[in-house]
Amino acid sequence: MNPLCLEHCLTESEKQQFDENGFFAVEDAIPLEMVDKLIAAVDRVGAEHLGKEELPTDARFNLLDFVGRDEAFIELLDWHTTFPKVWGILGWNIKLYHSHLIVMPPLPSEERDKPQRLGWHQDSGRLNFELEGNPRPRISLKVAFFLTDTSVPGRGNFSVIPGSHKSNTLELPEEKTVDPDKATPVFAKPGTAVFFDRRLWHAAGRNSSDITRKVLFYGYSYRWLQPRDDMTVEHWMESSDPIRQQIMGKSTGGHGFTSPGEKDVPLRTWIQENLGPEAVAR
Repeated sequence: MNPLCLEHCLTESEKQQFDENGFFAVEDAIPLEMVDKLIAAVDRVGAEHLGKEELPTDARFNLLDFVGRDEAFIELLDWHTTFPKVWGILGWNIKLYHSHLIVMPPLPSEERDKPQRLGWHQDSGRLNFELEGNPRPRISLKVAFFLTDTSVPGRGNFSVIPGSHKSNTLELPEEKTVDPDKATPVFAKPGTAVFFDRRLWHAAGRNSSDITRKVLFYGYSYRWLQPRDDMTVEHWMESSDPIRQQIMGKSTGGHGFTSPGEKDVPLRTWIQENLGPEAVAR
């Protein structure tokens, strides 16, 4: 794994923001040349998904399990500015269990001024009904890589209710077109990575600009959680190093997910060798 990871471990400030607010952002997490490479991959994969030769300007979709469709997407699995923060939050027994990319074109002009409440939700579907506790366990987080500019309002900004990951419910205004008082847009330049707890109440904003919003979402979880999509990455396994294989879901068997041995979690060994035994105390 890239030794530059050691320069981007989770900071105390980031940990505090994540614990208290349920999210934090890292600007310039990926360089602009990488952003351009990823946009080209999104456009190609998106066109294939829609059965087109080129991605239409009005294309709108949420594509699951995109990560195995281009080498550029695979590179982000253990990207040196972001992955250390993932293990800093969740620990070393982790994998990618979910990926989806969103392409959101501008709203038609006749819809831009219509009041409409955003689609507030928590991630992970049935986990929010079948797990006990208030708040329920975190279990996973997402890293959202913003490829297009959402640094000003009205560009489909990722929106959050800070601190709402501490509650299983969200109180909504009686007026069905109004968002909660604490609704906050996250302003992100191209190359920004936003980390957020799966329990955080969040939504995609309305895109009333002239720019198509393009964002990649990488969902990391503990290795024992069932993947949320197909994880079509087997064709990358042989060419990947052991840590990347772990992230893509490799295990010695079923028992290796809940009681992992050395071959199941090479990330643990790497962290221990580079940061010391105290970094993998549990």
